[in-house]
Amino acid sequence: MLRQYELVEKVRAYDPDADEELLNRAYVFSMKAHGSQRRASGDPYFSHPIEVAGILTDLRLDDETIATAILHDTLEDTVATREEIERLFGPNVARLVEGVTKLSRIEAQSESERAAENLRRFVLAMSDDIRVLVVKLADRLHNMRTLHHLKDPAKRHRIARETWDIYAPLAERIGLYGFMDELRDLAFRELEPDAFASISARLAALRAQGHDVIGRIEQVIRDTLAARGVPFEDVRGREKRPWSIFRKMQEREVGFEQIADVMAFRIITPTADDCYRALGALHQRWPMVPGRFKDYISTPKRNGYRSLHTTLIDRDKLRIEVQIRDPAMHAEAEYGMAAHWAYKQRQGTSGASYPWLSDLLEILEQAQTPEEVLEHTRMAMFQDKLFCFTPKGELIQLPQGATAVDFAYAVHTELGDTAVGARVNGKDVPLRTVLKNGDQVEILRSSGQTPDPAWESFVVTAKARAAIRRHLRARERARLLATGRALFERIVKTLKVDLGEAAIAAALERLRLADLNQLHLALARGTLSDEAVMEALLPGSTARRKRRRRAVPSPSGALLVNPATTGAGGIELGACCLPIPGDRIVGIRKAGHGIMAHRIDCPALAKEEGADWIDLAWDPHASSGVARIAVTVLNVPGALAQVTELLARLSVNIVNLRLDARDRAHHHYVLEVDVEDLAHLTDLVNGLKALSAVTSAARHLGA
Repeated sequence: MLRQYELVEKVRAYDPDADEELLNRAYVFSMKAHGSQRRASGDPYFSHPIEVAGILTDLRLDDETIATAILHDTLEDTVATREEIERLFGPNVARLVEGVTKLSRIEAQSESERAAENLRRFVLAMSDDIRVLVVKLADRLHNMRTLHHLKDPAKRHRIARETWDIYAPLAERIGLYGFMDELRDLAFRELEPDAFASISARLAALRAQGHDVIGRIEQVIRDTLAARGVPFEDVRGREKRPWSIFRKMQEREVGFEQIADVMAFRIITPTADDCYRALGALHQRWPMVPGRFKDYISTPKRNGYRSLHTTLIDRDKLRIEVQIRDPAMHAEAEYGMAAHWAYKQRQGTSGASYPWLSDLLEILEQAQTPEEVLEHTRMAMFQDKLFCFTPKGELIQLPQGATAVDFAYAVHTELGDTAVGARVNGKDVPLRTVLKNGDQVEILRSSGQTPDPAWESFVVTAKARAAIRRHLRARERARLLATGRALFERIVKTLKVDLGEAAIAAALERLRLADLNQLHLALARGTLSDEAVMEALLPGSTARRKRRRRAVPSPSGALLVNPATTGAGGIELGACCLPIPGDRIVGIRKAGHGIMAHRIDCPALAKEEGADWIDLAWDPHASSGVARIAVTVLNVPGALAQVTELLARLSVNIVNLRLDARDRAHHHYVLEVDVEDLAHLTDLVNGLKALSAVTSAARHLGA
């Protein structure tokens, strides 16, 4: 374990301006906070964060990141609080420590590829500052190095699987290839111990048989480059790692003996131009394997990796993989985004920037405030994504701004269709609640529930919107068919003729309609008049029938209306008068608009001279509706409270409340309330009139 002065000296060796006092305070605080805690190895727990900090000094990271590494387990494993860390080490370190703590609470919920990729994206989205993720990767690397001390094999296997599926790909994604290689190898040793042991033994046998093959080829490469005048700084060979060889064996479906390319060599040249000169020299010296040349200098990988790759065939028929880079490319390949400031501090120049971390070095060098550092170290990828958990731990990816309804439809369409509420992190919330990263969401459902048209106004995912619209269209069609069927039956009764199937088929042919459903829909939508249907069913019938208009509706033969099933293409209630059960009503049908129900005294009826009037009556089972009441109260404290208290006492729900006008003495409100019927409304109005603060109350006839 690094001693306090050793850690500080390692940081000051590459950053003379590092805050030595900050590092010393963090070291002492962490040591005291962890106290007598022990790791599975028996070592003091405090040794772990210090080793993590040591790993990060090899990446030449800034003093705040090193302090974060020293403190990264204090929030989760000690009594230390975020407020205490912020007070002692500043808000920036406190934010970074809290970020690492959040990531530490994430565990792989599934070994499936989709779940693993979702979890990787979740980690990236939660890594508000890229340094949080780098500290977490260093933490995982040290834990994997000491994994063998855990006695529980199931726990070792779970941690190794999580490392393989989640953290090694994350290290690769941000360009920390050194981390990625070691994490893969350590995880492979635990997950496939027999394969690891077998490949390691065979590599050892090859070394024994071939003496120093790597050293021989290294020298040949040096001699080849020198003979052709190509400058180089280093030539280094190595055996490939067991996990890499095992992967090739699986991909190619061959045994170890058939894997020829078990060695890889790296050439470091002073400049990018020298990389291409070195490539030409090697291709003149050895034959290359067709299809194995990659130019990642002219076309870098998405994470910014740059290098030339080629595979050559040695005299012993061995395949030799060669990577050619300049020093900046090598630093980036080894340390990913960390190289942007580490290498530039050494050389004064920088290589290609990562698309999502532009000018990171300049910001870290020149930033005046922690906020400025944060602004330029945020992860650009996946910041527009939202990740939430189901109660069983499955990770659901959604766009930012998604609601509980979006979540329900993302899990399953049927769950969305039957949702009645949501429970987020154990707390009941409305379905329109906007979710946050890391929320655990449980959807409450009812078999009798159907999608609410209002959901469409706040959902953000295409799947949710499409499902809601699909259900509403189906419901609209069902209601239109029911209304059209009732209208058709009324027409048949009016004709007073027993029509057979042949007569109906002939009528459909005359009307150029495919079936009765088409006829019913046309009647309900008002695109086909009653007279046209009567004439098609019984030619000449309209000439003998005098059509009545403005007839007072009679219950006999009238279409039935129920407020609970109106709307969406069926019989709708006029917003101008809001009829309720008990009112005398009449229907107005216009082409393309369906049927609108109005009170018989509605002023809007005066404008419907050319419309088709339909007899309507209330369904005997209709038991509720929305009524509009105009209430004038005195402009005194507590006046409106009297009104709402009365409504609450009578179990009346307020749908809407609007301040219509006010003056010095009075306030005039319009209330929309749920009532059972006309009698219930009358009792409510009378109750309002009796209140001391109310000067007038009456049913409101306007909109």
